[in-house]
Amino acid sequence: MASNRLRLRAATVIVIAAGTLGLVRPVVAIAGADTFTAMMDAAMATMDRAMMAPLSGDPDRDFAAMMIPHHQGAIDMAEAELRFGHDERLRRLAQAIIVEQRQEIVVMRDALASLPPAPPAGGIKTHASMPTMSMGGMQNPISKGH
Repeated sequence: MASNRLRLRAATVIVIAAGTLGLVRPVVAIAGADTFTAMMDAAMATMDRAMMAPLSGDPDRDFAAMMIPHHQGAIDMAEAELRFGHDERLRRLAQAIIVEQRQEIVVMRDALASLPPAPPAGGIKTHASMPTMSMGGMQNPISKGH
C-alpha cells in the first residue's frame, strides 16, 4: 500500500512539473464546473467541439488532430475524478491517465509538426454530422441546430 501512495505522489509531481514547464496546457477553470457532472459535461463538450475540425485528407494528420482533443478530454475527465472521486484505485488510474495521455499528446504534436503540409481543403468532407457523446447519451450536433 505504501508503494502505491508513493507512486501516486510521484505521478502527481510529474504532472505538476509538466504543467509548470509548459509541456501541457494548464487546467482551465470553467465557470460553473464546481460539480463532477459539470466538469464531465464541460470536458465532453470541449472534446466534441475540438474533434469536429475539418478533415485534411491525410489519414496521419487527421488521426493525430482528432486524437489530441480526445486525449485531452480523457485528461480533463481524470482531473474531475481526482477532484471529486474517493476510490484510491480509480484515483491512481486517473493519475496514470493524466501522465500517459499527456505523453501521447506530445508524441502526436511532434508527429504533426514533422508531417508534410496538409493538402488543400477543397472538397474534403467534414465529420460534423457524426454523433457525439455527452453525459446524457448520443447527440447529433446538426440535428440540434449547432
